[in-house]
Amino acid sequence: QVQLVESGGDSVQAGGSLRLSCAISGYTSNNYCMGWFRQTPGKERDGVATIDTDGSTTYANSVKGRFTVSKDNAENTLYLQMNDLKPEDTAMYYCGAESPGACSKVAGLLHSAYVSYWGQGTQVTVSS
Repeated sequence: QVQLVESGGDSVQAGGSLRLSCAISGYTSNNYCMGWFRQTPGKERDGVATIDTDGSTTYANSVKGRFTVSKDNAENTLYLQMNDLKPEDTAMYYCGAESPGACSKVAGLLHSAYVSYWGQGTQVTVSS
């Protein structure tokens, strides 16, 4: 049974940093296209960063240069390092994975409509 469990969300001040983790069980992470997404109340779940099965990464323009997605295949864990956080980064953050063999991207990012497996989310709040 596939399971994703996020952790690391917190409340920080603008300019601060956080590292989110997504612990993966039930499959080997290097076989799956995975991504980090975020959602605020009343809005769609948007892609923030994607890491493909070959290790290539893409980012939303709003986080480029500040966020870094990575995978530790030995630990089967996905990470999102977030630096220089801004109040507009406040959201619930989710990790997601598409079924093996595909990476369905829109504008370079894994799209939420194609995600087969979701974590429960972790809240990030950035105050000014």
